[in-house]
Amino acid sequence: MKSVEMKAIPRKKNYFIKNWQTYSMIVPGLLFFIIFIYIPLCGSIIAFQDYNIFNGVFHSKFVGLKHFENLFAYPEFYRVLKNTLIISLYQLVLGFPAPIILALLLNEVRKMIFKRIIQTVLYLPHFLSWVIVGGLFINLLSPRVGMINEMITYFGGEPIFFVQEPGYFRSIIVSSGIWKEVGWGTIIYLAALAGINPELYESAEMDGAGKFRQVFSITLPSILPTIAILFLLRIGSIMDTGFEQIYMFLNPLVYDVGEVFDTYIYRVGLLGAQFSATTAIGIFKSVVGFILIIAANQLSKKATGNSIY
Repeated sequence: MKSVEMKAIPRKKNYFIKNWQTYSMIVPGLLFFIIFIYIPLCGSIIAFQDYNIFNGVFHSKFVGLKHFENLFAYPEFYRVLKNTLIISLYQLVLGFPAPIILALLLNEVRKMIFKRIIQTVLYLPHFLSWVIVGGLFINLLSPRVGMINEMITYFGGEPIFFVQEPGYFRSIIVSSGIWKEVGWGTIIYLAALAGINPELYESAEMDGAGKFRQVFSITLPSILPTIAILFLLRIGSIMDTGFEQIYMFLNPLVYDVGEVFDTYIYRVGLLGAQFSATTAIGIFKSVVGFILIIAANQLSKKATGNSIY
C-alpha cells in the first residue's frame, strides 16, 4: 500500500508541473477571494464587541449578542427590512424574467448584422456607472426640463416631482435597474439558446407547432437548468438591493420607502460610527441569504432536478 501511495504522489506532482499554466490562471482568482472575501470575514468579530476605532479589534470590549438583541428592538430595523424585501421582490419578479424574454426575442432575429447592433446597444448601459445612469434618470424625470414632465404638461397636466414622491420611488429603482442590466443579463441565456439542437425545432415544425408553441415546448425546457441556477443565485442575494443605485436616487423625502440595509449601514455605520451595530446587520443579511439559498436549492432539486450542488 505504501509503495502505491509513494508512486501516486510523484504522478500528481508531475501532473501539476505539466499543467502549471492552467493552474497559474487560478491563482489571481484565489488571491482575490482570500484577500477581499475571507480575510475581511475576520472583521465580523466586531459585531460581538463594543468596537472602538481607537482601541482596535484586540482591545475592544466583548458584549456577546448585545447588538443582535438591540437589532430587533430598533423601530428603524423593521422599516429598513420591509423596504429591502419589497424592492428585492420587485426586482426579482420584474427584473429576473426580463433578460429571458429579451434573449428569446433576440434569438428569433435572423439578420446577424441587425442582431449584433441591437445587442451592442443593449449591452452599453451595463458599462455606465450609476452616477451617469442616475443623472440620466433624474434629468429625464425632472419637473422643469425632464422629457416625461414635458409630455405631461403638453397634455395639460401638472409637473410631477417623481424622485421626491414616495409613491414613485420604488418604480424608478426597479425600472432603472432593468434598463441598465437587462441587455447584459441576456448573454448567458443566448449562450444556452445556442446549445439547443436545431433538429428539435425542425421536428416541431413538421408536427405543425408554431413559434409560440416551440418556445414553451422546446426552448424554455431546454434552458430551464440555466434559469434555475441563476434564480437560485438571485434568491441568495435577495437582501442585497444595490447600494450605488439606491443611494443615487435616495433623499430625505423618500427615506420611509427607499432606505434599505445597504444605505442604512452606510449612513449609520460609516457616517454615524456605529460599526458594531451595522456589522451585526451585515451578519444578519448573510445568514438570511444563506438560509434562503439552501432552502431554494432543496426545493429546486425536488421540483426540477436542477440545483447548485
